[in-house]
Amino acid sequence: MASGLGVALFSSAVFGLSGSFAKSLLESGWTPGAAVAVRLSGAALVLAVPAAVALRGRWHQLKENWLTILLFGLIGVAGCQLFYFNAVERLSVGVALLLEYLAPTMIVLWLWVATRRRPRALTAIGTLLSLGGLVFVLDLTGAVKVDFVGVLWGMAAAVCLVIYFFITAKQNDGLPPLVLAGGGLLAGAIVMWAAAAFGLLPMSFSTADTHLGPWNTPWWVSVAGLVLLSTVLSYVTGIMAARSLGSKVASFISLTEVLFAVVWAWLLLSELPSTVQLLGGALIICGVVLVRVDELRAERLAVALPGGAEPCAELDHANDVEPVPSVRTVPAGPREP
Repeated sequence: MASGLGVALFSSAVFGLSGSFAKSLLESGWTPGAAVAVRLSGAALVLAVPAAVALRGRWHQLKENWLTILLFGLIGVAGCQLFYFNAVERLSVGVALLLEYLAPTMIVLWLWVATRRRPRALTAIGTLLSLGGLVFVLDLTGAVKVDFVGVLWGMAAAVCLVIYFFITAKQNDGLPPLVLAGGGLLAGAIVMWAAAAFGLLPMSFSTADTHLGPWNTPWWVSVAGLVLLSTVLSYVTGIMAARSLGSKVASFISLTEVLFAVVWAWLLLSELPSTVQLLGGALIICGVVLVRVDELRAERLAVALPGGAEPCAELDHANDVEPVPSVRTVPAGPREP
């Protein structure tokens, strides 16, 4: 569990760089579709050889899990990133990312409705704190007004992120994280280029220098950072963390990505958060801590009960808000989120 938390935090830190790298490209003349297509294509190429080695001749796993890989690439990768970059084009990096990270709250609410079993008190309080933090980060009464279209793009990214967490949390020992990440990135890239070829997605590129912090850098520096750091490393480690921690915990821990993104945007783009937005970030972290404490309490209670029995009044085991049967007991094979 400790290693899973460390991997999740590392994934958040490197993924938080994506907004800064992407915005530097968008400000130099790139369109969101172009940035996403190049990001996914480059990452898929980097992961191609490691993914093939990870399969070790078990190519039948691709056939058996093609639907999972396709959904991961189409929704969890291409859709999520395209919507997020569209939001970044109209909003600050921090605000766009916080809108996307309504996903953890959506997960809790969705599973509450789907299972008709209410979350425990601390989980509910943590969710409310996270929602309150998001409201503060938006800073609706501040001097700078939030772009409504940008907010819609951010909400669309949040829906895609919900699906991403459910797909990556599925335990499948026959499909290594490298294969899921590489296959999903390749599928997403193919969809993006196909949409551009049919005129459904505008793409414009530029070789103008980008601005990162006090430096004027060649365009390929931002592309390399977007591909290698905030895509290859972040997706592989993100899948590993979600499989280790479960969808709910991994999704809440990943909220720390918002803080990393705000810091990176401050250092690289000179986007300074306001005092109200910092307060919102603190509330989000408090929500994350409460959810994690709730998970630990539930695990200890489940171990202490005789015969592994579980109380029926509330949900009292570590992944109790995930779909039933538990995703960790589903046999390997094609599965839908």
